Parts: sequence; structure tokens; C-alpha cells
Amino acid sequence: MIKIIKAHYQGDFQVALTFSDGSEGLFDGRVLLQRSGSLLVPLRGEAYFQRLFIDCGALCWPNGLELSPARLYESCHILEAT
Repeated sequence: MIKIIKAHYQGDFQVALTFSDGSEGLFDGRVLLQRSGSLLVPLRGEAYFQRLFIDCGALCWPNGLELSPARLYESCHILEAT
């Protein structure tokens, strides 16, 4: 099972991710924010979006939004695999 082990906000709703298999990817949060949903509303503010953290290998925000590491792995642009 793939997990996120590191997440670093890059600016402009971009998040650099490191996965448990050693690969690194770039998650474009702007794609996520095009969707509708009450949990996404706070994330449209960049200051709130930056409050991301990792919990049990998933990318999370304080309002309870949690993104699946497997889904992020499939959808983000993989930069390199070590």
C-alpha cells in the first residue's frame, strides 16, 4: 500500500509529494479546487490550503478533508523514482 511520507507546499496550490516507494510527484491542487463540495470551500484560500499535513499516509487539511495516497499517486505528475 502506497503512502505519502512527505508533503511540501510549493506555492500556487502546488504540493511536492514523496511517496513510500521513493517516487516524488507534484500535486496540482487547482485541479481539485475546480470541483464542488463544502470541504473544498476553505481550501480555495491559499493560506488555508497551505495548512496541509500528512495523517496515516494521506494528505489532509484541518477541516477533515483527506485525499487518498493511492489516488494522488495515480493522478499527480511523478517527477522521479529512486
